[in-house]
Amino acid sequence: MADTMQFDLVSPERKLASVQALEVRIPSAEGDMTVMPGHTALITTLRPGVLTVVGSDGTHDYAVTGGFAEISQESVTVLAERGLPTKELTREIHAELVASAKEAHASAASDAVAHAAKLLADMEALGDHITV
Repeated sequence: MADTMQFDLVSPERKLASVQALEVRIPSAEGDMTVMPGHTALITTLRPGVLTVVGSDGTHDYAVTGGFAEISQESVTVLAERGLPTKELTREIHAELVASAKEAHASAASDAVAHAAKLLADMEALGDHITV
């Protein structure tokens, strides 16, 4: 088994990362998970949170608002709805994300209110990672 795996993180705006990783910590909708080389193949949805990549050059954190992760034994590919390095997450950007989540919560159909409330809570928690 290899010591590293290919990791790619892409958002609609840009390619955020393409590196060899030792591990990737993913904010999965089913719960936080750590992926290492040789992981069982799966596809999972993301919830808002911090995605952490550990490589030979150190640790890099990215804020993601949702999306999908495709995991295989050799690679992890993340397609984020919106993503940016946590060092770029400002109070203004976070406020915009929370406002959008609040709007979605307020306009959610009754059967989707619980999901929208969870989305809002995760988006607010993402603010704990603001470095400004």
